[in-house]
Amino acid sequence: MKSFLIGLLTGAAILAASCSPSAQQSAASPQGRAVKGGKAEGPEQLRVLCYNIHYANPPSKDKTFIDLDAIANVIKKENPDVVALQEVDVNTNRSGKVHEAQVLAEKTGMKAYYFGKAIDHDGGDYGVAILSKYDLLETHTYPLPDDRSTKPEPRVLATARMRTPGGFEFMFAVTHLEVRREENRLMQMAEISRIVNATSLPVIIAGDFNAKPDSETIKRLDTLFQRTCDPCEPTIPVINPNRTIDYIAFRPTDRFKVLEHKVIQETYASDHLPIFAVLQIQPQK
Repeated sequence: MKSFLIGLLTGAAILAASCSPSAQQSAASPQGRAVKGGKAEGPEQLRVLCYNIHYANPPSKDKTFIDLDAIANVIKKENPDVVALQEVDVNTNRSGKVHEAQVLAEKTGMKAYYFGKAIDHDGGDYGVAILSKYDLLETHTYPLPDDRSTKPEPRVLATARMRTPGGFEFMFAVTHLEVRREENRLMQMAEISRIVNATSLPVIIAGDFNAKPDSETIKRLDTLFQRTCDPCEPTIPVINPNRTIDYIAFRPTDRFKVLEHKVIQETYASDHLPIFAVLQIQPQK
C-alpha cells in the first residue's frame, strides 16, 4: 500500500510539472525567435544599435575623462546583434592609447569588430566602428568626397558583410557625414549611393548624418533606403533634445519589417542619444 501511494504521488508530480507554464514555454534564440526541439522557429530578427559615442567622453566630464564602461552598459542593455559607432578613438593620447572599438567589443561580448579610420588624431586614429555578434566576412572603408576648399573634416563609410545563423547575408554600413555644409553631405550621399548600388545584398546603414529629416541630405537618404522611423524623435542634445540627426535605414524595403524603433534616453555617456531598432527579416519574394 505504501509503495502504491508513493508511485501515485510521483506520477501526479510529473504530470503537474509537464503542464506548468514554464514547461510549456520555449526558449528564445539570440535573434528573438522561439526555439523548439533545438531549432529556431519563425522569422529571424536583427537588433540594431547606432551610437555617436563622443570618444567615450561624457560631456559633463573633463575632455580627458574616458568612460568606456558607460558606453558598454548602454549597448549591453539593448542586447544588439550589430552596432554602428561614430566618433571612435584608436590609440589616441586623449583616450589613453586604447583601441576603443576592440575594448567595447570585449566589454559587450561581441564576437567581432571593425574600425574604419577617417583621420589621424592626437597620436592615433579617429573614425567609425562596427560591433557584431556575427563573423565579419568582408570589410571595407571608403573615403567620402567633399569640397576640400571648405576645409571639412574627412569622412568615411565603413561596411561589413555578415551572415546570420539562419543564413541571411547582408551588408552593414556605418557613417558620420560632414557637419557644416549641406553640399558636402550631398556629395557624400552620392558616393554612398554608388557603393550600395554596387552590391546585390540587402543593406542596413546607420550613423550620424548631421542632417535633419527635412534636409536635402535625408531626402536623398530616403530615395535609397527606408528609415526605421518617420517621424523620428530628436537625438541631440541629450538634455532637452530638439533635432534628429542620427538614423537607421535599410534596403530593399521588402526584406525587412520594422518591429521597433526607439531613442534611448541615456544622458550621461555621450552628447548624442543612441537609437535602437528591431528589424524582422522577410523572405525573399
